[in-house]
Amino acid sequence: MKQPLFATTILLLAINEATAGTVSSAGDDLIINTKGNLSVKTADNSKSFAIGGRLQWDYDATESKDNEKKTDDFDVRRARIYVKGHVNDWGYKAQFNVAESDGAKGGSAEDLYINYSGFGSAANIKVGKQSEPFGLESTTSSKDISALERSALTEFYAPSRAAGVQLHGKGSNWTYGVGLFESDGDGSNDVEHTALTGRVTFAALHTEQALLHVGASFSSRDAEESADEVDSYGLEFGAAFGPLHLQSEYFASEIGSQDYDGYYLQAGWIITGESRPYKNGVFSRVKPKGPLGAWELVARYEDGDGKYSDIGLESEQRYNGKQYTVGLNYYATKNTRLGLSYMDGEADNAESGGTRFAGNELRGRFQFAF
Repeated sequence: MKQPLFATTILLLAINEATAGTVSSAGDDLIINTKGNLSVKTADNSKSFAIGGRLQWDYDATESKDNEKKTDDFDVRRARIYVKGHVNDWGYKAQFNVAESDGAKGGSAEDLYINYSGFGSAANIKVGKQSEPFGLESTTSSKDISALERSALTEFYAPSRAAGVQLHGKGSNWTYGVGLFESDGDGSNDVEHTALTGRVTFAALHTEQALLHVGASFSSRDAEESADEVDSYGLEFGAAFGPLHLQSEYFASEIGSQDYDGYYLQAGWIITGESRPYKNGVFSRVKPKGPLGAWELVARYEDGDGKYSDIGLESEQRYNGKQYTVGLNYYATKNTRLGLSYMDGEADNAESGGTRFAGNELRGRFQFAF
């Protein structure tokens, strides 16, 4: 409890300072910004500090017909708080889980890294616990994905966070990241391993009304739980044309003598006319243009080997199946989102003699991100 309490205390103090009547500085002139997170930086941008986070409350009703597994819960899906900043060419981020429904304990560290940017935007070095660069949906923040939950394919192929060293950079229409990582297996989607992981993206077209994005990822890992080396690959596509946005990914893995693959197709339409934002190789959440907010319809189809735990199948096992998702999002403000989704699918587990399983999930979400 000490770490969540400490993080909450920091947040309350920051809010108190932000609402104070007078702000003074003994050093350089300061710029305070409250449009997204609460950030403070010097006028020459040589130093900065920001605090932010997210809170997601979910109603989850899941029924696995064959496993006779049912859930009917209203609980915290994610509650995180972070601080980040920089001094000249050195930056940092520390993000903590206050609570999380997928098994992560409150108070655990999500991100803990230092970043050096002295070589320019084309070559940064990041050291510490961080996300491995793999896939479009995986690298898009959980507060920004259009479907409330990531696909069963992403859950199976994309690695979790790990300690490591990453070289990453960006240009006007491209990004890359490649790093060496080592994990003790404390993530929700990983085991103990050492890995070489990388991703590259290119936006062939990027204007206010149109986007064409392509990317590729790889990860070669030596998992301690198995004598087999795991080699995974991913291809990604994204597009946006006014209020319509599309994304798709294909994944493949070689685990010893076994081959696995799968893909998903996703489409979204923003009824109120906004376009889904895109920057540095990832999508972000919709920002409403008017005071009445923005509405978004989402549909996804996925097929292949994956973790179909959202429809009640065992999360520790690999299934080959199909899954459908439809959803509706309401963005009341750029910080506040209400979402509703329904998922339905069926899959078979080779370890159980090819037995076919089926399930569905109804999920509602109340989200505030700052």
